[in-house]
Amino acid sequence: MKADPTVAPDSLDQYLDRTAERLPDGEAVVGSDGRGITFRELHRLSAKVAAYLSRHGVGPGDRVGLLLPKSPETVAVMLGTLRAGAAYVPIDANGPAERAAKILSDCAVRVAFTTPDALLRLDRTAAQPHLTPVLLAPGAQEPSDTPHAVWADVLAADEKDAPRVEPDPDRLAYLLYTSGSTGTPKGVAITHRNAVSFVEWASAAFAVTEADRLSGHAPFHFDLSVFDVYAALRNGAGVHLIDTDLAASPRHLARFVSSRRITIWYSAPAILGAIGAMEPAPPGPADLRLVLFAGEPFPPAKLRRIKQTWPGPDYFNLYGPTETNVCTYHPIPDEVPDDRHDQYPIGAPCSHCDALLVDEDHNPVDGEEGFLAIAGPSVFPGYWRDGRPVQAASHFTTADGRLWYDTGDVVRREGGVFVFRGRRDRMVKRHGYRIELDEIEKALAAHPDLSDAAVVSTESDGQCVITAFIVAPTGAPSAPDLKRYCQGHLPRYMLPDRFQALEELPRTSTGKTDYRHLEGLCQAEPTIDSGNSSNVLRTSPARI
Repeated sequence: MKADPTVAPDSLDQYLDRTAERLPDGEAVVGSDGRGITFRELHRLSAKVAAYLSRHGVGPGDRVGLLLPKSPETVAVMLGTLRAGAAYVPIDANGPAERAAKILSDCAVRVAFTTPDALLRLDRTAAQPHLTPVLLAPGAQEPSDTPHAVWADVLAADEKDAPRVEPDPDRLAYLLYTSGSTGTPKGVAITHRNAVSFVEWASAAFAVTEADRLSGHAPFHFDLSVFDVYAALRNGAGVHLIDTDLAASPRHLARFVSSRRITIWYSAPAILGAIGAMEPAPPGPADLRLVLFAGEPFPPAKLRRIKQTWPGPDYFNLYGPTETNVCTYHPIPDEVPDDRHDQYPIGAPCSHCDALLVDEDHNPVDGEEGFLAIAGPSVFPGYWRDGRPVQAASHFTTADGRLWYDTGDVVRREGGVFVFRGRRDRMVKRHGYRIELDEIEKALAAHPDLSDAAVVSTESDGQCVITAFIVAPTGAPSAPDLKRYCQGHLPRYMLPDRFQALEELPRTSTGKTDYRHLEGLCQAEPTIDSGNSSNVLRTSPARI
């Protein structure tokens, strides 16, 4: 009996089962290089992955790591992992090996699909005794120290041996690691129920059909990619993956959207702002009907320019932390007035979510401003700790007999919608990524030549700018040396935009770092000096 497509499935991989049966020859996933596979081929390849994992003892409750570039095969690994009943853990393959090793160890990944280069870098950090690596692509340098399998071993598996694990909507589907204030990344545990509720809402809200072609701009370790992959799978649409190099090139992206006849674009605002700023402006893509953006505020002046560059589609501002995925949204009017300087609202709650304003003690507030709390099936069960999701009491509250997640974002009710006002802590967002400034501080504190460090963020032209203040008794390292050090300990999106050396950090009357004073020091444009120690130092901004 065919599954009713109007009924939400119990697991994400069932989307592929349904669509492969309905549209076997439909275009499913296309890589940046134009190489694509059909839904039938994707289903077959994911079954081979599931059979391989099952044969090696991976099943419900296990975790599978992904240190891979975006490709059709990577999507097959994600779906094959889910079919085996396990959860996948996407990790930035180009990020610091030390960070990747921490994540692999933290969630005790059983098998990791990776590349030869990534495995070589992991070998140099720390042993992963629990880990069995599978190389997805051949490389010039085959790792010699770590026993490993190769992709051909997966392809040799018989898809008929793929397990049929009973779907469980409350089973862990994937772990997304975000910046942590303790200096260690923390895993956000997302169940099938969480993800399916979002995909069902998004599919209906944006009327996704098999005629659509979705862009895949977000990396798989970023929650925006959940819409790209699973809304496409659910509705028989094709998703066109955008690799790291292409993702950072506004002019090539503009051509990509037109040549691939993309109908739905979804990304953080930063790259849209860069496309809108191009001179001369690229031609507007004829097929684009929707532009969705999320992850950070979009300055109205930059939003106006991209709407002038791409005037045809409807635009929506989507809001939601990784813990809830999108929970509010707001349509952008056809015209962004020249005299508008305030950010557009984050909108009203999505149909699968409810919203509540709370105070510092998690008590509901009657006023127009408070911390935004969310309830509903998309709210995650907890952070990953000690081998399982653990609810963080400081982030949850109970009201009206329901469990609410406190986002920590201050919002104000205006005309029936929410307007973002800021944060209560030292978490910021840049290019859509969540960044705990304390994590950057802790990385710098480990530098052998620094005795102290403090990190602040300010806004310039609507963009988040991160400044690291450093104290180096024997002379500060050069800006290039500091940048190289940070690249070895932090993901690219967390790299400071500039470094400034001080004789000592300013302190409050209680002896704490005076961050407000440091923010004031950022207001005056510093002298650029990438060479010597006691002057202000600056690095190039992190790439989008």
